Amino acid sequence: MNKHHYVAIMAGGIGSRFWPMSRSNYPKQFLDILNTGKTLIQDTFDRFASFIPLENIYVVTSSEYINIVKKQLPQLPLQNILGEPSRKNTAPCVAYISFKLQQLDPQASLIVAPADHLILDTIAFTKVCLEALTFVNKHNAFITLGIKPTYPNTGYGYIQYEQHAVSDNVYKVKTFTEKPNLELAKTFIASGEFLWNAGIFVWQVKNIVSAFERYLPEMYEIFGAEKDAFNTTGEVAALQKIYPLCTNISIDFGIMEKADNVYVIPSSFGWSDLGTWNSAYENLEKDYLHNAVAGDNVMVFDTHGCMIHSHNNKLVVLQGMEDFIVVDTNDVLLICRKDKEQEIKEYVAEVKRNKGDKFL
Repeated sequence: MNKHHYVAIMAGGIGSRFWPMSRSNYPKQFLDILNTGKTLIQDTFDRFASFIPLENIYVVTSSEYINIVKKQLPQLPLQNILGEPSRKNTAPCVAYISFKLQQLDPQASLIVAPADHLILDTIAFTKVCLEALTFVNKHNAFITLGIKPTYPNTGYGYIQYEQHAVSDNVYKVKTFTEKPNLELAKTFIASGEFLWNAGIFVWQVKNIVSAFERYLPEMYEIFGAEKDAFNTTGEVAALQKIYPLCTNISIDFGIMEKADNVYVIPSSFGWSDLGTWNSAYENLEKDYLHNAVAGDNVMVFDTHGCMIHSHNNKLVVLQGMEDFIVVDTNDVLLICRKDKEQEIKEYVAEVKRNKGDKFL
């Protein structure tokens, strides 16, 4: 293992599209969505621990989740669990870990990855990550991992890339496109020039810090003014000063879409962002009627194509349902058509308006 290789696992989101299982005080990255016996963040940690030194693995999360991370990842050094005082999207998160690592190790190379994605082929994933680290250590370059698309998904961002490799399996990025409509997604797939954007990035820390100076100069100055406090007892107090001043902006929009040194590695490692109940359905085993069931005491009759999630200690009996999401928790029962799952966020907002935060 290379002592200058680091990873930052981003684990601060609230996962509202997995409501009612994902709650604001215990979101989806800390849940066993697929009934594997491990939570999503535990899976992510184990994946990186196979090729990144333990002391170089960091989790950046919301301050309110620090104790959950401690409990779920007891092997992680406590000082490697970093709490953000507020949610300001991914650019401040990346700035925080980058300024911190620059003080610790000027030669640091960093992988930034979400805590809640599914990756089935860990051997292929490790190979791609090491290829990316090798490339960024030789070039002033930012690598994003692109997934070879298998169908015109409208829930993912897309990366267009040049067709001539600049190195083994590394290509220059031409454009980023946010979630397209179905027709545009079909056009992207047919062209053969587009990949799904996995939101996993690799770079040298000194180069991303320079990119903040160029593309997000205000954020660069805010973090730069407090950088001497990082890795000291004054770090938490410094963050309390920094975060209220930060713009709410993603690293994609703030830097990656503007920089001219962005490259992509086309990859296939069984990836899903596990962003919705339908994506969970796609990745769970199905019965002969195409139902995906997570829960030991679920019984179905004349029921087809459903996504069903329930506590193991509760008996759930379903009859006559087709293409529904059914999620049963201690205090909430959700029954929603699968083709309406994008509206779950709206239902959550309506629950908040009518019932307050009790069920969120």
